[in-house]
Amino acid sequence: MENNRNYFIAIALSVLIVLAWQFFYMNPRLDAQRQAEQAAKLQQQTQQAQSTQTQTQTQAPAAGTPVNGSLPANDQTAPTTLNRDQSVAKTSSSRVAIDTAALAGTINLEGARLDDLQLKTYHETVDKSSPIITLFSPADTKDGYFTELGYIGSDATGAVPGPSTIWTLSGGDKLTEKTPVTLSYTNDKGITFTRTISVDDHYMFTITDKVANAGQAPVSLSSYGRVTRYNKPTTPTAYVLHEGFIGVIGDDGLIETKYTAAEKEAVNPAKATGGWLGITDKYWAATIVPPQSTAYDAHFSHFTDGQPRYQADYKQDAITIAPGQSQELKSLVFAGAKEVPVIDRYETSYSIPRFDRLIDWGWFYFITKPMFKLMDFFFHFFGNFGVAILCTTIVVKALFFPLASKQYASMANMKRMQPKMEELKAKFGDDRMGLQQATMQLYKEEKINPIAGCWPVLLQIPIFFSLYKVIYITIEMRHAPFFGWIQDLSAPDPTSIVNLFGLLPFAAPTILHLGVWPLIMGVTMFLQMRMNPTPPDPTQAMIFNWMPLVFMFMLSSFPAGLVIYWAWNNTLSVIQQSIIMKRHGVKVELFDNLKGLFKRKPAPSK
Repeated sequence: MENNRNYFIAIALSVLIVLAWQFFYMNPRLDAQRQAEQAAKLQQQTQQAQSTQTQTQTQAPAAGTPVNGSLPANDQTAPTTLNRDQSVAKTSSSRVAIDTAALAGTINLEGARLDDLQLKTYHETVDKSSPIITLFSPADTKDGYFTELGYIGSDATGAVPGPSTIWTLSGGDKLTEKTPVTLSYTNDKGITFTRTISVDDHYMFTITDKVANAGQAPVSLSSYGRVTRYNKPTTPTAYVLHEGFIGVIGDDGLIETKYTAAEKEAVNPAKATGGWLGITDKYWAATIVPPQSTAYDAHFSHFTDGQPRYQADYKQDAITIAPGQSQELKSLVFAGAKEVPVIDRYETSYSIPRFDRLIDWGWFYFITKPMFKLMDFFFHFFGNFGVAILCTTIVVKALFFPLASKQYASMANMKRMQPKMEELKAKFGDDRMGLQQATMQLYKEEKINPIAGCWPVLLQIPIFFSLYKVIYITIEMRHAPFFGWIQDLSAPDPTSIVNLFGLLPFAAPTILHLGVWPLIMGVTMFLQMRMNPTPPDPTQAMIFNWMPLVFMFMLSSFPAGLVIYWAWNNTLSVIQQSIIMKRHGVKVELFDNLKGLFKRKPAPSK
């Protein structure tokens, strides 16, 4: 009766673990629920947002004629409703076309704003005929998202370029990798702003402004930059991934602020010189690298006046331009996909501090990034990221071979002690305390450390987590196929045992989703555990038996690439353990253990 009770308790606990994991960690409905709760609180946050707005007001510079404007953040770009169609919004103002190998879109001459940008080489789904990814959209659309650079002046400067300034196209007719465009604007005080915009073959825009003072008195003005978006990502978020505000700002270093955190309170890092800031998603990002020689104040804010929106911005200290003189300011805007080699190249070629952290490598950065580099090496050799995962697994197993040898040697010694363990169990019967003391004495006499086998497993946890991060966050894994039905290694196995892997005409519920590769992983894990001695304690033995099933359901919603890694790692472990056990003269009883599962146990004697 006691054994049956433990049996059902173990089953119940296993089911509860699976349900909790699916619902609280991987279930998209949880994210939708949080978004609904946040929307309900927007009205309550209005008063707090007004104080946030006050925090983003500009400060007078330390020297020169003070500027008296504020950062654009208010009703001038915050319509109450955003119901305009994309095509209507794009034709409502004069624009300059963008056409490169990687990008398509337009520059809005009103505000010289980047607010229309698509990524040519990325599609919304695995289907190559699906729409390409849209990164930027005009401010008066529901998906408004843009980058803008401008100036803050004073009465002495007159009107300076801002959100509503109409620039004139004075050079070039289309922005390409080889042909920059030039915009100009002259105000009523004789100050001329000439802006040259160029772009490389990927995602980096270079904005060079020349400000010429043709007036009779010196003028002071401040430059600003902002990345503003009117929505949040619609895909479910995970706790292992940062999405929201990001930047490397002065002594504060890397700053990562979630959308929800900014909704509660604006983030105002210390004044800094150099660095970058912006907004990042899982695979895409928009960031600004301000002029690196002038100090600036940065802000990460959420506004609820008009249409709720999120804004990362900076305002630089004022510069003074003497009569008849000019000054040049150079800024960079990254807008595109977070491709690892491209991001690394930008960090080096443009001397952008820690720009590689735009990709969320996590706490185990020193493991995660080299793991990707190794996997990327195999990908370029074999042309398949799934094969690259298999090769990476072999390398990791080779690196951990000495530790694994000790682990399996310890298991082999414990297996050799099984006859003596059976004698002790027969001797002590139901005396568990006496059995435990005798067992520990036996371990001491035979110089066996039962915990030694756990250390390699613990040391490989960071490796496993790092590999999970690589597969989950890197865009190189997005829509990367393996073989057969796996067309996206970053997504879960699409098959399900519930509908007989697609033979039955209905979709499997998320909670019961269990694909082919999770099943393969569960079988390999089960076989690996059958290589080891069964724990003497009935409760531990029950957990030992049910663990593969629990892990099958837990990993069913994980990226297929990770499940493939685990299944392949288990297979290699079985082979490696068999070889080591034979070397220690211990019989490999895998098949005997499997047969034992189906043998009827004798009834206990009365």
